[in-house]
Amino acid sequence: MQLRVADWITKFAGSMRFVYIHAAGFAIWMLFFETSPWPTLTLVVSLEAIFLSTFVMIGQNRQAEFQQLKADHDFNQQELELKTNTELTRAIHQMTTELHRRLIDDPASGH
Repeated sequence: MQLRVADWITKFAGSMRFVYIHAAGFAIWMLFFETSPWPTLTLVVSLEAIFLSTFVMIGQNRQAEFQQLKADHDFNQQELELKTNTELTRAIHQMTTELHRRLIDDPASGH
């Protein structure tokens, strides 16, 4: 649940809606609630930056974990394919060797 909330916040913070809401909120705050140099607004923005950077790092960690799991899966899949291909190559080699032996040893072939 917590990770879904972090993902949602990160997704929202990376949207233009987030930019528009903040631009409007900051403008309203600066015009109607506090005068320059806006100490409360500065505090709020600083705290928000701390939290947003944390959510971004959580998202990056989740992405790195996903990429590692995918890389592990891909590696295991390739190992299985290599094993299967090796087994098929051996089987083809055995059949080719047997076919060659039968053709050479067959007295009806005129050899």
